[in-house]
Formats: sequence, structure tokens, C-alpha cells
Amino acid sequence: MRILAFSDLHRDRETAAQIVAASANADVLVGAGDFAMRGLGLADTLDVLSDVAAPLVVVSGNHDNSAELSAACEAAPMLHYLDGDTVSFGGVTFYGIGREIPFQKDAPWSESRSEDAARMMLRSCPEDAILVSHAPPYGVLDHQADGRCGGSQALRELLGERPPRLHLCGHIHHCAGQKSQLGATRIFNLGPSLTWIEF
Repeated sequence: MRILAFSDLHRDRETAAQIVAASANADVLVGAGDFAMRGLGLADTLDVLSDVAAPLVVVSGNHDNSAELSAACEAAPMLHYLDGDTVSFGGVTFYGIGREIPFQKDAPWSESRSEDAARMMLRSCPEDAILVSHAPPYGVLDHQADGRCGGSQALRELLGERPPRLHLCGHIHHCAGQKSQLGATRIFNLGPSLTWIEF
């Protein structure tokens, strides 16, 4: 399977158009959240991305309005919004969980989820799925510019207990474009670029 993945477009229509142009060469696309900016402008990127040539799996970021994102995906046949559920293509299962985990940004537009809520939701993540989240796991590809960790303990625990096949995330811009591995799981902090992953 050939996956084209990205995150944190933040209303960048030019990169969205590049993704659409490249989508003919992908089996599946993954967008790991933050299509909007501070709760505004979701349509700037979603209207472009609705023309992808392969299925696009998306989760919401903390800058997105999750209800608006879900509705936009319902109206676009190639877009598949995940939040605590799965979708499968070519025998490969994708599981998605969106928003910032845990709460960090005290702003009215920022959507977050507690670690406990994430733990409850992640119970339904199948083994060997491709895990798509906006937040990275704690201590892996989550270091802010000042050295603080901004990832999720719940995601880190899942990687230790029921390792997914891949973990695709974003959110922490300082680590965008980097990859790592925890146990058997390859982890990608995607960022607003075109990341190709084959397996």
C-alpha cells in the first residue's frame, strides 16, 4: 500500500492543491488534523481536498471545528472522517482519534480531549491498525521548541500495549517532518508536506 500523508495545513490552499495533484499515485491519503486556523477557514483546504483521486482519511485537530469537519466529509465521497472509529481499504484498517490530547491551549476555538477520555476511546482501536491522531504520543516526536513534551500519555500507552502498524500524527510543529520508532511501530509527525509511506 502507498500512503500519502500530511497534517497541519492551516488553510494552506497551495499545499492542498499539491496533495490533490499527487493523489493519483496514492492508494490512500491521510490528513492528521488542523485544516483550519483558530477555528476558521476549514473550507479553504477541504474544498480543494474534496477532489482527491484516492480515499482520504481525516481526523480533527485542535484548530478545527470537529462537527464542521465531519459534515464536510459527509458531503465529499472520497473523504472519511474518523473519531473513535475505523475504515478499511485494501484489507488495511485505519483508526482515527482527533483533537489535542491532553488539553493545553486555553482558547475558545481549541478543541481538546482529556487523557482519560482518550484512553476510553482508544479501547476500540484494533491491533495492527494504522493509527491516525492529531496529537503525537508522549515523549516521541512531541518536543516543543522549549524542550517541553506536548504529546499524549494515552497514545503512548496504546503503542506499548497494542502496537499499531503505523502511527501518523502532527500537531507539534517543531517536530514536523520527522519520524521515529517505538517498539514495532513506526511513527511519523507529518507536518504540512507530502509524506509518502509504503509497506
